[in-house]
Amino acid sequence: MKVGITCYPTYGGSGIVATELGMELAARGHEAHFITYANPIRLDPGTPRIHYHEVEVTNYPLFQYPPYSLALASRMADVAESYDLDLLHVHYAIPHSIAAMLARQMLAPRRRLPVITTLHGTDITLVGVEPSYFPITRFSIEQSDGITSISNYLRDRTVQVFGVRNEIRVIHNFVNCELYHPDNEKKGAAQYSPNGEKLLLHLSNFRPVKRVQDCIHILAEVRKRVPAHLLMAGDGPERGPAEHLARSLGVHDHVTFLGKQNHVERLIPLAHVLLMPSELESFGLAALEAMACGVVPVATRVGGVPELITHGEDGFLEEVGDVAAQAARVADLLADDDLHYRMSKAGRWNAAERFCTERIIPQYERYYEDVLHAAL
Repeated sequence: MKVGITCYPTYGGSGIVATELGMELAARGHEAHFITYANPIRLDPGTPRIHYHEVEVTNYPLFQYPPYSLALASRMADVAESYDLDLLHVHYAIPHSIAAMLARQMLAPRRRLPVITTLHGTDITLVGVEPSYFPITRFSIEQSDGITSISNYLRDRTVQVFGVRNEIRVIHNFVNCELYHPDNEKKGAAQYSPNGEKLLLHLSNFRPVKRVQDCIHILAEVRKRVPAHLLMAGDGPERGPAEHLARSLGVHDHVTFLGKQNHVERLIPLAHVLLMPSELESFGLAALEAMACGVVPVATRVGGVPELITHGEDGFLEEVGDVAAQAARVADLLADDDLHYRMSKAGRWNAAERFCTERIIPQYERYYEDVLHAAL
């Protein structure tokens, strides 16, 4: 099968999932053609059966804003025709699904080109509900040949907000359990905690919805009971305020801001606990990657997170903004080796049994076949 994939090639979860999906499809013998404005951060174009097609946008004085959607649609149509793609799979509704529909129409006189849209979260809960984007987001969903969402929560939210009647197939996010695995010795941790403190980790795009500053407050509370050092991986608008807060609370020597990381599979296993205090998560990919690495997540009970984390078994779920409760869970995990061991093993087992690539990628393959047969 030849699949065209379009995503945001940045550090957000939707782009990561799309990139990992393409690489897994290629490993299973399919061709994955990435059509984006930049090479996705986790994509190695040298991988067999992986192809990257750059979208070039020309600036003209007439255009106040470069018409990326139109350039993307033209490139999609060109790649689909040149490489005889079977379908286009776009990640994040706006503007990718609209561009794909234009490409589909451009090719309609000569062939059918089914479009599958995967909804990832903020394309529905944040961007899509903006009045200026609401009608076109609903249109993009209704006109797609197939729709998937990464959680039951997001499917239900989409139906509730947009009133769409199309079937939305839930295909959860996944993790490569061979690449993401525990490191029981945690040899590399010493470079961050030379005095032997256990490591906490936060991994995100540092947007306000991630509540990055809560991580600093949690660290300050945890250190009242047990030694700990916090790794902050990622970058974004909340980094500056978080750095300032760390200085204000006197914990700046116990926080390392790492910036954007291309190989989080090397970093995550060094930690004992992942902090995910988000205001909303449609799934929680960072928590899944942590569980696969034997790192216990302490997260918030929001969105699709309860579909991933079973409270008290493979992680803890607390209310948004309840720093005291989250800090208490973290301190318990750091102070009680037996508790951490049990939850670490449970997390790894659940990640492998429920969300490993071998479980999820075949669901995408079957869905591709369903959409292709329906298009005949």
